[in-house]
Amino acid sequence: MKKVKKLIALAACGIMSASIFTGCSGSTSGSKSDEPVKLKWYTIGAEPKDLQVVQEEANKYLLDKMNVTIDMQFIDYGDYTQKMGVIINSGENFDLGFTCSWAGDYLGNARKGGFLELNEYLETTGKDMKAAIDQRFWDGATIDGKIYAVPNQKEISTAPMWVFTKEYIDKYNIPYKELHTLQDLEPWLKVIKENEPNIVPLYITKGFSGPQYFDQLVDPIGVEHGDDTLTIKNMFETDQMKKDLETLRKYYKLGYINADSATAQDDKSIKRFATKGDGQPYAEILWSKDLKYEVVATPIMDSFITNGSTTGSMIAVSSNSKNKEKSVEFLNLLNTDKELRNLLNYGIEGTHYNKMGEGQIELIEANRKNYEVGYYTLGNLFITDVLSNEPLTKWDEFRAFNNSAKSSPALGFKFDTSKVSNEIAAVNNVLEEFKATLYSGSVDIDEYLGKLNNKLKEQGLDKVIAEMQTQIDEWKKTK
Repeated sequence: MKKVKKLIALAACGIMSASIFTGCSGSTSGSKSDEPVKLKWYTIGAEPKDLQVVQEEANKYLLDKMNVTIDMQFIDYGDYTQKMGVIINSGENFDLGFTCSWAGDYLGNARKGGFLELNEYLETTGKDMKAAIDQRFWDGATIDGKIYAVPNQKEISTAPMWVFTKEYIDKYNIPYKELHTLQDLEPWLKVIKENEPNIVPLYITKGFSGPQYFDQLVDPIGVEHGDDTLTIKNMFETDQMKKDLETLRKYYKLGYINADSATAQDDKSIKRFATKGDGQPYAEILWSKDLKYEVVATPIMDSFITNGSTTGSMIAVSSNSKNKEKSVEFLNLLNTDKELRNLLNYGIEGTHYNKMGEGQIELIEANRKNYEVGYYTLGNLFITDVLSNEPLTKWDEFRAFNNSAKSSPALGFKFDTSKVSNEIAAVNNVLEEFKATLYSGSVDIDEYLGKLNNKLKEQGLDKVIAEMQTQIDEWKKTK
């Protein structure tokens, strides 16, 4: 679900004590008399109002540290993959770009040569960030032995959660910690529907996906969690998916889901009882901050480390960059220098936040809205200060959270799509047509799910499944 991610500035976070990374200042190659290098950096999200003033402050720091300035270009979530595809395919000269498993097509763009191979740089210019970032992220970023992007260190597993407005949890004494499956929500959605006519019981927006007990390797195929046989399946043909879609349909017909669920863009002004989020420790604090009312959350299922979660947020260097060495040098600084990382995360001290002591800050409410970014998109989270209502042990707890996650049986497998690239493109067009409507609950499931699966087969999904099964069977022999 990318919606509550979006809703919360997608505050996914990471692990490791900040103190071990302080003092890393990066390389200072090139004399100060050299012409400064300007790095063009595409990143995801809406452009914050105070971007220019924060960027100017960052550039003063960067000029002194490494004779570099940055030019940050924000592209909103819904447009990012398509626009970055055009930018990369056109051969545009840019330096840095956000990429991941769900936006910016890390695997596809890396395989077709859009991103710079970083292996050699990570032994030299980027060796500090190589040491600072959990090895499991680097393992996730590895494609056929090569690394094409720097992971933004955060939570390493997927942790889907139900997010509840605390006002109604308290009012109706709802045992929210006992609610995990989609079906568990039913009696309480009924209570809200009958007693709170102005509240949406289950708020769904375009892009919502139901709870998935599935490691999706290429949409919509992969391996069900716990399936050590590594049998490749179409998730829309699994019993669990059908059950959840039928439940969503039932909820829609009962009026528990907002009527515009198939097309809605997230609107924070709409009060809701429950929605779905991708969480991690203390996610409720960030969600509450963004919504401006208190929420609580409960996990839907165990957290799993998947190929998608290990590459959930990354920054690549363009293979067309004319400043490759400086781009890697900048990323090395971004992931090891606490002052720079806090500046890009929170803005300017005294304007956007105040220091509360070592390692903790308090946002200035009057100016907070002027600089809001996706914290998890801009480098190593584990070296950032924590917020005033978060404990100083936050990153230690993230470490424990990451270490407790289960691993998908397909973790480490990278699908080579070259033999089925046309079929995958055709399948994606079908999914674009059907998915939002199916997940909205607004259509008959037997009819619509059948249509979707028939169209997927017509566009060659079985060929993609067969090719992936062949590859993963070979990969399994090497484990």
